[in-house]
Amino acid sequence: MSELPEAAQPANGGIGQRVLRRWLFAGLLIWIPLAATLLVIRFLIGVLDTSLLLIPASARPDIPGLGVILSVLLVLGTGALAANYLGSRLLTWAEELVNRIPLVRTLYGSVKKLAETLFSENSSSFKKVVLIEWPRAGQWSIGFQAGEPIRELAAKTGRELIPVFVPTTPNPTGGFIMQVPPESVTVLDMSIEEGMRYIISLGVVTPNGANSPARAVAAVGDG
Repeated sequence: MSELPEAAQPANGGIGQRVLRRWLFAGLLIWIPLAATLLVIRFLIGVLDTSLLLIPASARPDIPGLGVILSVLLVLGTGALAANYLGSRLLTWAEELVNRIPLVRTLYGSVKKLAETLFSENSSSFKKVVLIEWPRAGQWSIGFQAGEPIRELAAKTGRELIPVFVPTTPNPTGGFIMQVPPESVTVLDMSIEEGMRYIISLGVVTPNGANSPARAVAAVGDG
């Protein structure tokens, strides 16, 4: 029995490879985000569980998740304490004591200012997603308005400059803060959450809607 010419042989191997490739990417697109989410949750729970160190080891109960509950109660209790006059005076005295320590006061002051900026209801920081032409002409980057213009910069430069934070990807905690003239800033309609998701996902998840695993796998299979 004569063999079929090589060009006429069925391409079962190619089809099988494409199917396996699609299955592989489908599995990865499901498990990688899930695993990353679980790792972050585990890290947060581990950090919150450190509040159990406030309890003596002999009296420390071995109950999973108790540290999380204790941390939430600790935060609520501290907030309730700071909301009344006596507690506010006590915290002010404690802050004054911390501010007398050279290295600690710098770190504590910076973190406190950042927390006040992020959690203040009247804050205008990180309320807008913007587009600026950076790092050079013809190339554009997505960033966030980082606050109100600084009056001293306007006085020194003769023009109002908008502070824009351009985060790095996939870690948005690092980045660059630039002072950009208003005419060079384009405000986008996307929300802060959509902008962050786009940056963290390396540009894969678009603001028009999160790319589903099925859609992404279909694109891989067509490639």
